Amino acid sequence: QVQLVESGGGLVQAGGSLRLSCVASGRFFSINNMAWYRQAPGKQRELVALITRAGSTDYADSVKGRFTISRDNAKNTQYLRMNSLKPEDTAVYSCNADVSTGSTLRNYWGQGTQVIVSS
Repeated sequence: QVQLVESGGGLVQAGGSLRLSCVASGRFFSINNMAWYRQAPGKQRELVALITRAGSTDYADSVKGRFTISRDNAKNTQYLRMNSLKPEDTAVYSCNADVSTGSTLRNYWGQGTQVIVSS
């Protein structure tokens, strides 16, 4: 069983910063793509940022230049550094990962961490 656990969410004023972390635990061979998604109240879940195992990244247009995704493969951890936060960044942020157990590749989700940006 693989678990993804996020941390680092909270309440911050507009213009502030937060860093989210997501740690994968359990029995697996490797982690391929990792990503952060978010879902604001009344809106669909959207992809925020993605990072491949090799470190290539992609971002939603709304966060480019403000958010940075990174990962530490040795620690099975990914991060999302969020700068210049805006009230519209308020959402539940969820970690997502493609995990290989050697014979299978499955997609996993974390429980999510709340980010609230006050104006």
